[in-house]
Amino acid sequence: MGLLPRNLAGLLGIVTAPLIHGDFSHLISNTFPLIVLGWIILFFYPRISFFLFVFIYLLTGILVWIFARQVYHIGASGIVYGFVSFLFFSGLFRKDNTSIVLALIITFLYGGIIWGMLPGLKGISWESHSLGAFTGLLAAFIFRNVDPPAKKYDWEDEPDDFNVDDLEVSYDPEKNKFDI
Repeated sequence: MGLLPRNLAGLLGIVTAPLIHGDFSHLISNTFPLIVLGWIILFFYPRISFFLFVFIYLLTGILVWIFARQVYHIGASGIVYGFVSFLFFSGLFRKDNTSIVLALIITFLYGGIIWGMLPGLKGISWESHSLGAFTGLLAAFIFRNVDPPAKKYDWEDEPDDFNVDDLEVSYDPEKNKFDI
């Protein structure tokens, strides 16, 4: 059952619409990005990955139900846009090297999808796309301090106790050896 906005019968579509696709091509065009982006999120944001998926899945559906045109909306592209948006804006909000590199890679790979957020193409739920992207932006802001990048080495934060001036060096000519 697709999502029909502002209709009680359409409420079930919040959960079911991402599972329904118009044809095999539609299914494949959503499946590959979901797998790739989902894996990236699972790998780089392990503590929040499951909650992030549920958050983007449900909030995108709820926002589409509230704000979208009153036609049936189907497909998982709202979740794809949410994942892309989350990864992009996480790089901006977190400002760590890994997140910034991910944001640049996502921009390179998926930068062209921005046109899908604009109205114009018949049969395309641009509302799902734009509201999914908004949900990803919101998630990136909310979770900006969760799953921080690991420090390279634990000892980087330790104080330096070594002082060169305290070093005593002696030389024993009989053994031809330095003692420190």
